[in-house]
Amino acid sequence: MKKIFYISFILLVFLSCTSNIEKVEKAFYYWKSENSAFNENEKQVLDTLKVKKVYLKFFEVKYDETLGIIPFSKTKFNKYSWYDDSNKQELIVIPTVFIKNEVFINGSKVQIDTLVNNVNHLVKKYFEERFEGYPNLTEIQIDCDWTLKSKENYFYFLESFGNKSKLPISCTLRLYPYKYRTKMGIPPVKKVTLMCYNLIQPFDDKNKNSILDTNELKSYLSVVDKYPVHLDVALPLFSWGHLYRYDTFKKFINLNKQELESMSIKKSKLWYDVVKDTVIKDFFYRKGDKIKFENIDSNLIHETISLLKKEVSFDKEITVTFFHLDDKQLEKFNYETITSYYTSFSK
Repeated sequence: MKKIFYISFILLVFLSCTSNIEKVEKAFYYWKSENSAFNENEKQVLDTLKVKKVYLKFFEVKYDETLGIIPFSKTKFNKYSWYDDSNKQELIVIPTVFIKNEVFINGSKVQIDTLVNNVNHLVKKYFEERFEGYPNLTEIQIDCDWTLKSKENYFYFLESFGNKSKLPISCTLRLYPYKYRTKMGIPPVKKVTLMCYNLIQPFDDKNKNSILDTNELKSYLSVVDKYPVHLDVALPLFSWGHLYRYDTFKKFINLNKQELESMSIKKSKLWYDVVKDTVIKDFFYRKGDKIKFENIDSNLIHETISLLKKEVSFDKEITVTFFHLDDKQLEKFNYETITSYYTSFSK
């Protein structure tokens, strides 16, 4: 009897850790406010990987004490140069709007009602003007790092925006509200995208990779019940550096590992010391500067996918979105490697 029980228990554990995902829709985020089009390398990424969905940031929204709730950081898309005519019929563009949490902390119900109307108007206006010939709008995604303090107003916005737009609304979901769903509530949307990156505040732990740390991720995934809204997932394919001068944080920097190693020596797993004055991309690095370089490699992504499949209950069809479509950031990942990330979810 004990042996039968033991075998049954092992079988149950095995089945609970096996992915039931049958279909993965490939997607990318595109988050370049200064660009007017995908460049040729980025188009090639989409074509080669057969990615048919892009979550494209249209604009951001912030709260100003004088002006109130206002849009900013609009992506400068050009009507005729986003994608080739032969392919644009197949590319699904999902307008994505990032709204700062302060908007829902400081905004009144009247201001949020106005925000609903303004976001709906701007999204549809920009889409009609810039994306003629593309498939019609099928979804709008709202991105917000909402908190307990902003929850009531944020959920009110989501519900009102869905009613106003007459379109399926999705939103991003950070790991804290995923785990503490009883306290944080369930957003009133059709589906959510679980954001599995930027897990730690950049300056909270100088010895951890703030972009993605699997131990940190695992601590948020220990939830027995399936999330009550359809769950998609987003993973990082980017790196960045934190520049310190005189032991004081100066700025975030965007440079690759080759550029970093050309002017510095590695002191520990994440830290480098600049050993010679150097100018890279019009910025002057001074001898004595310290750089924390946070990088994403293939092993870390596969480890994360295995963890997600083991700990999270997904539906049979999900969208896997990588952040983000940037040819410079994607240089170190070949097409076969990125394809393996998508397919790993359903293996």
